Amino acid sequence: MADDIEIDAQGENTFLVVQPSELEDVRTWFTVSPEVMDRLGADDEEDVVRRTVLFLRKHQEVADFPETVDLEDVVSSYDDYLEAMATD
Repeated sequence: MADDIEIDAQGENTFLVVQPSELEDVRTWFTVSPEVMDRLGADDEEDVVRRTVLFLRKHQEVADFPETVDLEDVVSSYDDYLEAMATD
């Protein structure tokens, strides 16, 4: 559910995302490059981070989220990411 995601900007292009899981909250650092924003045709980094978290939740459990996520890595790791972001 999107309303259980806490997103805090931590400086330029960096966000701390906190999500609840069964045992404890999961904290993940997200890095959003201007190049990814251009590829997505987006200008709201926080919205992109939120939609990326929801996308990743479809592929893995919250407890399995890594400590850091670079959106460049998400683009290269998931063939359906750009398409999913365009339709969400």
